[in-house]
Amino acid sequence: MKSYVCITGGAGGLGKAFAVECASRGYDIFLTDTREDALSTIAEGIRNTYGTKVLYEVCDLTDADSRTRLFTAIEQKGYQFWSLINVAGVDFEGTFFEKSREEIRTILRLNIEANLEMTHEILRFRNKGRTFRLINVASMAAYYPIPIKATYAASKRFLLNFSLAIREELKAYGGTVTTLCPGGMPTNALVIKCIDAQGFMGRVTTNNVGFVAANTLDRALKGKAVYIPGAANRLLRLLGRLVPQTFIARSLAARWRSAFKKSHGVPAT
Repeated sequence: MKSYVCITGGAGGLGKAFAVECASRGYDIFLTDTREDALSTIAEGIRNTYGTKVLYEVCDLTDADSRTRLFTAIEQKGYQFWSLINVAGVDFEGTFFEKSREEIRTILRLNIEANLEMTHEILRFRNKGRTFRLINVASMAAYYPIPIKATYAASKRFLLNFSLAIREELKAYGGTVTTLCPGGMPTNALVIKCIDAQGFMGRVTTNNVGFVAANTLDRALKGKAVYIPGAANRLLRLLGRLVPQTFIARSLAARWRSAFKKSHGVPAT
């Protein structure tokens, strides 16, 4: 029986890059996202280009009922999976007190709640005849307290710690967990604008989504625990271990306030 690679956020920049990379390796794919038109277009393009099987289901992962409908559809159709790539995530830049309660809830629901529930449920539908490969997309932000992105960074720290913990648990099921911690990736116009606003540091810590997807899959297949794309990002992670977190937070506050002002055209207080 066929088994699939499940990719959440499959219509986004990194999700699409993972889908294309998986298809280029001959893997059959199951995509989920909120945008049916985008999923349909991506699925058709991948089928025509690579000849692999591409399935998809529309799901709002921030909504518990929508997730339940997704899991019910998977169970009814008898799908099995040998890999899950949790890409879906969100951020709303700005200081914590400028965010609405709904924005805060959305970050937590998608970055944490949806990730954990997808992992828990997809493992029920895993192909027990293959090594299960779980990839969780965290961020370089997971390593730092970042003003202007405080909730997002904390959610990614949670995801990193969670992934390292269940990595040990999943060994009992013959599986592996790889956590991707990328820097910036030019996935849409606003992200590119934000990267440009950070100047030199933004450019040197940014990597192409295709490069990130290909190298992440390579490391996941080898069972690596964490992957930080780019030499500059790995160097920053090393240096970050030597500097007090309070100093990092203060330095990043100045950097992100300046970048936020440039990219959004308004002062960030």
